[in-house]
Formats: sequence, structure tokens, C-alpha cells
Amino acid sequence: MSYTVYINSNKRIKCLYGYAADKTGDHETAIRIFEDCINRWNDVYSMLWLAQIYESGVSVTKDLQKSTALMKRGALSQDEAGYSSLARYHYGIALFTGTGTSQDKKKGTEFLIKAAREGIQEACDFLTAEGVNCADKKPE
Repeated sequence: MSYTVYINSNKRIKCLYGYAADKTGDHETAIRIFEDCINRWNDVYSMLWLAQIYESGVSVTKDLQKSTALMKRGALSQDEAGYSSLARYHYGIALFTGTGTSQDKKKGTEFLIKAAREGIQEACDFLTAEGVNCADKKPE
């Protein structure tokens, strides 16, 4: 099955087909679908997947700055499906570690705490591994 027919679709379900295209090895189509979903609907799900593509360098030149910028955009968004919380987790780690952006542990911790409070347990696990008790912290 070719997913190229979904590239210019005006139906939002196509964002899910971007995932399928990526997983079946049609990375170019996946990228085009994700980019269109982001442009049309500010789709955080697509931001997460496209960020992972740029982080890994699959079918594109590896670009940690672009990956982190997509995570930041998703982290500053608020979607109904909860993908923004996952973006806050990934962006918090990027800030904390300085991956694709300047290191800012304080700001990274704030994003991670918010993600943890929104149900992303891995955010609290990360902070705990770094010696930060996320249960005692309040986001600023």
C-alpha cells in the first residue's frame, strides 16, 4: 500500500498514516505528511514523529536543533489528545542535557515536572535519576 495518496489530503486522519508510512520504510512520504499536518493543524503528534526522524537522521540529515525546535513547539502547545505532555517530557530532557539547544537544567526541570504532573511517569523517573525529587517541586 502506498501512502503517497494521503500527502495532500485535507482529512486529519492522514497524520496517523504518516506514522504507518514511516514504519513501513516510506520515510519521504511520512515526512511530507507530518510537515503538512503541522502546517495545517499544528498537529503535535506529527511534531513528535518528525522530531524523532530528525533526531535519528532517518532519510534526512540528522538535525538535533530542528528536532528540539519541533519538541519545543509541541511542548508550548496544548492538544486534546495529550501529546503536548509527551513533547514537554522530550523538550525538558533536551533542555536538561543540552541536546539541540543550550543546556538549561532549571528550565528543563520545569518542563519535566509539568510533564510528570500531566501523567508522564518517565519525566519524574528521569529527574529522580538525576537526583531531583520531582514530587517536591512546583513548576514556576
